[in-house]
Amino acid sequence: MSTQRTHHVTTTDGVTIGGTVHGQGPPLVFLQGIIGDGDLDWQALLPHLTGRFTCHLPSQRGRGLSGDHPDLSIGRLVDDVLAYVDSIEAPTGLVGWSGGANLALAVAGAQSDGVDAVAPIEPVANSLMDEQEQAALGGAVARMGELAAKGRLTDAVRAFADWPFNDEDIAVAEDAGYFAAAGRYVPNMLSFFQQLMEYEGLMPDDPAVLGTIQAPLLVLHGSNTKPFLTASARHVVDHVPNARIQDIPGAGHATPLTHPEALAKALTQFFAPAQQPA
Repeated sequence: MSTQRTHHVTTTDGVTIGGTVHGQGPPLVFLQGIIGDGDLDWQALLPHLTGRFTCHLPSQRGRGLSGDHPDLSIGRLVDDVLAYVDSIEAPTGLVGWSGGANLALAVAGAQSDGVDAVAPIEPVANSLMDEQEQAALGGAVARMGELAAKGRLTDAVRAFADWPFNDEDIAVAEDAGYFAAAGRYVPNMLSFFQQLMEYEGLMPDDPAVLGTIQAPLLVLHGSNTKPFLTASARHVVDHVPNARIQDIPGAGHATPLTHPEALAKALTQFFAPAQQPA
């Protein structure tokens, strides 16, 4: 019999944030990357964790089971996660991938009593971007917008993914139908990037934010990821007091898609001791 169910919470601005819930055991909340949704990003990982943990897969506003809203600002997305975590009413581990890793860092910096350990997977340190990296990201977003305007949503997602993904990441994602499934979120992605450009507050990778994180933190990092993302992972570890880094051998940026078993092993080793009763 399936143990899948759903969990919903209403945010302070009236948006419903919903996620599927799988398995039994101490709770872990998984925060999606910028491309997909809660279910798409973590499908391959779930079978390796649901025997040990209750896995919550909330989607960002405008995706999956969550309601839509034009406000996709970083502060609002962080508030959404805090509302979801607090509604679980139990000490919770937080896992985030890529953009979701950044949200996990911001939530940890907000000192939520509901979060007792955090595992960001391949965080993106925007503050480290030089002109070349900024141009590469801007070009990927622009190309995504051009293809979206022609109605080519799958191609639009694939074009953006060229920025963080390596060749193996792309091949695995294509074979899994990940880009085709995520195409419907392209308008949401474009709106997010537009609002990110206008954002003037502290970014999640700012040392002033990272230095306030008190929860144990494990940065998971693909050994074959792109150099900028390697630098991002090290930047986080250098600025969080109780943090360490662990490589996933052979992985690129898309670790939850390409190396779910190795990722699950690292998460289990980290969260199981953290969530033992004192």
